Amino acid sequence: MSTSSLAAQMKRGLDAPICLTWELTYACNLQCVHCLSSSGTRDPRELTTEQAKAVLDELRDLQVFYINIGGGEPMVRRDFFELLDHAQHCNIGVKFSTNGAFITSENARRLAAMNYLDIQISLDGADRETNDRIRGAGSYEIAIRAMDNLRDANFGRFKISVVMTRENVAQLDDFKALADSYGAQLRITRMRPAGRGAQTWKDLHPTANQQRTIYDWLIRHGEDVLTGDSFFHLNAFGDALPGLNLCGAGRVVCLIDPIGDVYACPFVIHDEFKAGNVLAEGGFSHVWRSSDLFTSLREPDSPGACASCGSYDSCQGGCMAAKFFTGLPLDGPDPECVSGHGEHALASAMVAPQPSMDHSKPVRLTVKSRTHRQLVAHQQGAIHT
Repeated sequence: MSTSSLAAQMKRGLDAPICLTWELTYACNLQCVHCLSSSGTRDPRELTTEQAKAVLDELRDLQVFYINIGGGEPMVRRDFFELLDHAQHCNIGVKFSTNGAFITSENARRLAAMNYLDIQISLDGADRETNDRIRGAGSYEIAIRAMDNLRDANFGRFKISVVMTRENVAQLDDFKALADSYGAQLRITRMRPAGRGAQTWKDLHPTANQQRTIYDWLIRHGEDVLTGDSFFHLNAFGDALPGLNLCGAGRVVCLIDPIGDVYACPFVIHDEFKAGNVLAEGGFSHVWRSSDLFTSLREPDSPGACASCGSYDSCQGGCMAAKFFTGLPLDGPDPECVSGHGEHALASAMVAPQPSMDHSKPVRLTVKSRTHRQLVAHQQGAIHT
């Protein structure tokens, strides 16, 4: 099947998602300023162990072969290893994202003994100062210690996951060198204006020049660096980047949140993009195959305001979540459009929707710059600007 035929089929939706993200909990020991799900405290409606196992059974029956587990910090859940074991029993591969706080030497050995498992350590600075401004004091040492433990346990090739911000774009080579030093694989992702990131995106998302830097760097190193569907909006610069070069929301990807609500993708946790709940009649299968939202997302795209742009076939109009949370129309340009159309659109954008929920803890992070102190305080309701 040709690449274009495969892309067309994906746009129409598949019988089961090929990239399902499941946030097991909103509880988290950190308070990252760009957190997509505004995690911090546990939701008392969180799926029970038996409910979560039933979802895994249903995913097995749908022939979902791989899931991404996140949070919050998924290892906070006391039944975390029990759920991993059940996923293995269902022949479902798991990649889970973690800040590393609970990857002790003992847990690293336990994880290394498991099959069908991949681990992704979150790190947003190649040095302590840069990382801890974003993720909180002490988080750099936590991540490094976790990576040391995985290496010492002979886990294999884990991932280092980096959210690209204007503070760390210059460190791309350093991130790659760090990953190589551990025998790990680097994964870089785009910062979206969702969750707490809705308050910090304006000050943290890469500048136009930095977007070009990311593109050029990926052209040189992209074959060994994972990006998922993060940077297809940069394809308008020229050659297509490796990765999924289309918006897969509700077509090939979706998100299950800690209470079982199903959203079109991990970056649009908002009532506008909630398709149903796994506990409702018909379960996840009904939501994926029959929900009104997912059905509408699988309809043919309209280029809208981008119709006259010669780059539309390359960038596909960009990221739906980035548009939504910056107040832009979904058929308009991406706010980070490399042709500059997004910048003009933002000047007349509607009031940006606010996240539907916030599980942030009522605490402050220790950060250096006054701008960041204001952002963190604002997102936690301590000040109003």
